[in-house]
Amino acid sequence: MTANLADLLSRASATSPDTVALVGVEGPDREVSLTWRELDDLASRLASGLERLGLVAGNRVALATANRVEFVALYFAVLRARLVAVPVNPRSATGELLRVVSDSGARLLVVDASTAESGRSVVSGVQEALAASPERPPTSTLRAAPRLLVLDVPVREGEAAYADLESGEPTVLPESVDPEALAVLLYTSGASGRPRAAMLTHRALLANVEQVARIEPAMVGPDDVLYGVLPLFHVYGLNAVLGAVVRQAARLVVVDGFDAERSLEQVQRHGVTIVPIAPAVLAYWRTVEDLRARLSGVRMLLSGSAPLAPELVEEFVDRTGVAVHQGYGLTEAAPVVTSTIGSPRVKRGSVGVAIPGVSLRLVDETGRAPEGEDPGEIWVSGDNLFSGYWPDRAEAPVEGWLATGDVGFLDGDGDLFLVDRLKELVIVSGFNVYPSEVEDVIEEVEGVREVAVVGVPDERTGEAVVAYVRPVDPAADPDQVRAAVEEACARRLARFKQPTRVEVVEALPRTVTGKVAKGRLRATLRRERLGLIE
Repeated sequence: MTANLADLLSRASATSPDTVALVGVEGPDREVSLTWRELDDLASRLASGLERLGLVAGNRVALATANRVEFVALYFAVLRARLVAVPVNPRSATGELLRVVSDSGARLLVVDASTAESGRSVVSGVQEALAASPERPPTSTLRAAPRLLVLDVPVREGEAAYADLESGEPTVLPESVDPEALAVLLYTSGASGRPRAAMLTHRALLANVEQVARIEPAMVGPDDVLYGVLPLFHVYGLNAVLGAVVRQAARLVVVDGFDAERSLEQVQRHGVTIVPIAPAVLAYWRTVEDLRARLSGVRMLLSGSAPLAPELVEEFVDRTGVAVHQGYGLTEAAPVVTSTIGSPRVKRGSVGVAIPGVSLRLVDETGRAPEGEDPGEIWVSGDNLFSGYWPDRAEAPVEGWLATGDVGFLDGDGDLFLVDRLKELVIVSGFNVYPSEVEDVIEEVEGVREVAVVGVPDERTGEAVVAYVRPVDPAADPDQVRAAVEEACARRLARFKQPTRVEVVEALPRTVTGKVAKGRLRATLRRERLGLIE
């Protein structure tokens, strides 16, 4: 029985040693490729190098790099060395990176040229915090500043170089025998609060990879080439895409960042057959005139990180003839729950049926199943579920069932249709934005008395962030208030979390209990979008 996700890499190396596994697009004129045997060997050398750095089973390793071949190799090395991977958005603000490192208790932080400055600031920040309170570490899991492992930049005193690990000799490492061992911490949220880390074991990750592999007709085959533009720090790119590729010994073209024109050039040049996307991609490609010819080798687009507008799908299929399949998933399910690939026929607005090995049920406000096709909260069961939130397994599945906080209905064929979210979560280009995190930043802006952050539908990104701000002085210049808020958000938040719109208001609507009525704010935005109000 496979007990470690990295065992799939060993199997791919054994069955398809000379087949190209990865193509890393590192610039307009530079690409690097690795066969499955080369990737397997590199992961082994890196795993041995991590052990020589003094890391032991269970230690956390934060990976804060761009999408690149080295990320993939390090990810499998971390798992092979029985460590825990903590993928981090490389575009995170320094404060966000510090929170992840502190909360996870990471012993090693991997950075490249794009994140080295932030990483070094994080290490300095932790060192200062530890020195200031030696008896009370910043968190119960962080008792020492992490060491930096650097790529592409000169090494400073106390840091380790990726090149040294890469050039080392592999050693025999203890075999992994416990599928319930923690493999990955991925930061997400159960509601609208601060991000928390979902604890994904090797069992959960392997289960979802195998569940996806059992979908009929097959989603990914060994002859497929997948376009790897989705971030590898996100569960969709990490396990739904990379996991499927290694399971089938297919090929992944690793790309950092999306550009409408350049992406089409890369798809053609590398013979890409499957393009996993975030909804924003279709919106960007709408303006391309010869889209059918440029996607002639693609057999399928896969979308699952956020809702995809039915009219956008229909327009794309009509223009290109390429099938678009959608699914529903969440980080806590590692992540795939449903897919339209398994549906007898693709229905407008559906996200498909439960994949093999996953069960769904709907629960209404009384705790019972709703009648007929009435909506209810979506509950999920399967071996792919997480073990709770770090570090104490909070909100782990109860009796094998996870209440997702999402609302939907099932038709007679078992196809799931999403209706709403119980959560206040905003999903921008497939990435989670937690309103309270943005609100915390804005509330600290001088002159701001109160703020409410909500999401609004956006054609390009699925949703966008909108902030309603009530100033201390009702006579304050709205432009000055808006500029101060935007400056603070730009400085402290990743770009996708920053409000695309800041509304300065005299008052915020409230419920009868005195809470801000965010539903009314969202309703106003919807009516405005439909042209019902100016």
